[in-house]
Amino acid sequence: MIKNLFLTFVFTLGFSTALQAETELQQRVQESKVVVKNFMQQLKGELQAAMKAGGPVNAVQVCNSQAPVIADQLSAKQGWNVARTSLKTRNPSNAPDDWERQVLLEFEKRKAKGEDVKAMAYFEVQEQAGAKQLRFMKAIPTAAVCLKCHGDNIAPQVQSKIDSLYPEDKATGFKEGDIRGAFTITRPW
Repeated sequence: MIKNLFLTFVFTLGFSTALQAETELQQRVQESKVVVKNFMQQLKGELQAAMKAGGPVNAVQVCNSQAPVIADQLSAKQGWNVARTSLKTRNPSNAPDDWERQVLLEFEKRKAKGEDVKAMAYFEVQEQAGAKQLRFMKAIPTAAVCLKCHGDNIAPQVQSKIDSLYPEDKATGFKEGDIRGAFTITRPW
């Protein structure tokens, strides 16, 4: 009887701990989604204002100067690494690490199977140097407006601005609905 009671206690304790861990993981994923949404909204607002004030040439300049500032501010505020990456980078400093590259390739497979890019996300808990961390990525869909700077038919003055700011640019040739890249978060556990 005591043995059964002990086993029931151990099982319940283990189940409870697993449930707590799952709840904590889902909370951290949700917090990551909120930060990505904040990043996306801030960047979108800056780009919309730039487009209104000076068209795509101005938007390229704002993206170059403001996207890193927004990422740095969110990173500092959260104590996480908040960034953007892509398989076809405009800025080489945004190149994906091996894990991000694999997730982006998996996103492409999921898109090919018909999954909606707007809802596409992935997370994983990893261990680095003996410490757990949460890795989270959210796909960035290519909208029609993005094609002015990332499509096949880029106006010469826009291409000239891109070339001057991003001499190693690979972020063109996208079509509406493509995966432009992803927001990526690495946060300590």
